Amino acid sequence: MKTLDIALTSLRRFLRDRSNAFFVFIFPLLLVLAIGLVFGGGARPVMGMLVVEPDSLTDEVVARLEANDSIETVAYDNRADLELAVERGVASAGVVIPAGYEKLLLGGESAVIEYFAQPGSTGASVGVAVSAAIAEQSSELRAAQAAASITGGELSDALATVRSIDLPGVEVTSTSAFGNGDIDPANFGQFGFGAAQQLALFVWVTSLTTATYLIQNRQLGVVRRMAATPTGAARIMAGELLGRFGIALTQAAFVVIASAVLFQVDWGPPLAAGALVLSFCLVGTGAGMLLGSLLRNEQQAGSIGLGIGLGLAALGGSMVPLEVFSPGMNRLAHFLTPHAWLIDGFTELVGRGGGLADIANEVLVLTTAGVVLTGLALLAFRRSLTRAI
Repeated sequence: MKTLDIALTSLRRFLRDRSNAFFVFIFPLLLVLAIGLVFGGGARPVMGMLVVEPDSLTDEVVARLEANDSIETVAYDNRADLELAVERGVASAGVVIPAGYEKLLLGGESAVIEYFAQPGSTGASVGVAVSAAIAEQSSELRAAQAAASITGGELSDALATVRSIDLPGVEVTSTSAFGNGDIDPANFGQFGFGAAQQLALFVWVTSLTTATYLIQNRQLGVVRRMAATPTGAARIMAGELLGRFGIALTQAAFVVIASAVLFQVDWGPPLAAGALVLSFCLVGTGAGMLLGSLLRNEQQAGSIGLGIGLGLAALGGSMVPLEVFSPGMNRLAHFLTPHAWLIDGFTELVGRGGGLADIANEVLVLTTAGVVLTGLALLAFRRSLTRAI
């Protein structure tokens, strides 16, 4: 019971610290939002489409665009609503197919399809899809025009003949230069990968910076007073350890739940995701307690904890994806940081649709690192406890 009381006291102290209101609960979500809006490429760009007068060739263009998995098409009833949607960013681009589209083309005249887009890569990607759909139809029309001019027949009949011919095609496949071609970015959504990065960053930084609580307990004589009561050293150590773990788990749970509710982030199968998060929290717990046991004052703990926290987070892929690193830096990241293993685990769960068995290696590495750091932390804390008494 005393062990739990010590742990709950640490957790209440953490929650009552007013400076944590922003840096622990608001700032992570702001970063998830910002990264998702700027770099989130998993979500399909939306293309608004206005068909003024449906006909067979128009329906053909629409069907080809709707069959494109890289974009999402939304129909609009009038031009004003479509332009407003593009202006407000609801749609990345807009397409207007004019009246008489089929009549103009079958009559040998040109038809103009209007296209307007938001500046940026998403609007450009929609433009590529629209151009590809129109180019495919245009190539068939040109072939039909050539056939009609030779035979003297109707263009519509020549078009039907051209489409009845089974021509060989070209299939294009793409793979990632970093070996992740089997990952579907759409699985992460717009905010998913950024949320995983911020989970690793803030659990780690929070665990290290709250190591100051251990130092304050020694400086203020809290440890001495606890030891003067019928509370053994083992209970004090267990209580402080459980309190560190509770702080790390609170930070992690907030990021996971808040991002899932606010940004619809998918964290994968709950059991597997939970195993990853718990093992990572154990690593943060051991690192934070070790830091607080070795350092002598709050200033050291604050500056060193923040420096180590941000430095290893950057190396571990919490600020930039690991794929941009060279192979040597990637290996170094996995050797020195737990972040790389956590992000790899969520990439497996969400990007590849894996399960608990697929992340067994990541969970094992994180758990082992957590146990080692926790063991070292307990040894160091016992020495500091002896000095304080």
